[in-house]
Amino acid sequence: MKIDLTEKNILVTGASRGIGRAVARQMAEAGARVAVHYRSSQGEAEALAREAGGSAQAFQADFRKTGDCARLFDDVTSAFGGVDVLVNNAGIARHMPLDDGQAQWADDWNAMMAVNLRAPELLCRKAIGHFQENGGGRILNVASRAAFRGDTEDYMAYAASKGGLVALTRSIARAFGGDDVQAFVLAPGFTRTDMAQEFIDSYGEDYATNDLALNRLTEPSDIAPLAVLFASGLADHATGATVDVNAGSYVH
Repeated sequence: MKIDLTEKNILVTGASRGIGRAVARQMAEAGARVAVHYRSSQGEAEALAREAGGSAQAFQADFRKTGDCARLFDDVTSAFGGVDVLVNNAGIARHMPLDDGQAQWADDWNAMMAVNLRAPELLCRKAIGHFQENGGGRILNVASRAAFRGDTEDYMAYAASKGGLVALTRSIARAFGGDDVQAFVLAPGFTRTDMAQEFIDSYGEDYATNDLALNRLTEPSDIAPLAVLFASGLADHATGATVDVNAGSYVH
């Protein structure tokens, strides 16, 4: 089966590196026109847009700023004429020891929720309205295994933010299916990305791999094909579903 995303305009957040980069690249390879979102890695994002071709463009937004979320969606729809698929991939994972001071803890918690949950919610809201006016569309939210099994004490806030993202996705699927809006979750486990490296540095790679059924850590390229499938419309009856991509850690 060959998946053809020609004529699809797809916004991928956090696309300058890691999972988002792999997703954006494979969407483009399938024929989509990709909006490559970045916060600060302008050079990497623009290089990816050039590589992707098909009139791909890089778009900047800082998801710690509420106004940037709506602006990003408006910028993409203005440049592309519309959006067919929203991929909320951008996220941060901050190491938050319980003995941090209250002010530091609050700052880290707020930043995590802003980027990992509030920004996707604001973008989803924009996307739903756009899809209702334009015949439907699809949302793919990248959560985490941590949303379901929790995480270490230093990453409780990360797990909480991703759990909220799962609930948001399911609510969208339930509420807006009649408007031909589908919503899906991908829930990776440990994946070899820059964001995961801080955790691996703290706990060791053996901690990340000792409960896997497979013999290697998941790579971003292992996750991207599923994103392409959900974007295609071939799996619309899985709306509301979560697909775990964690090298079999639940069954090991």
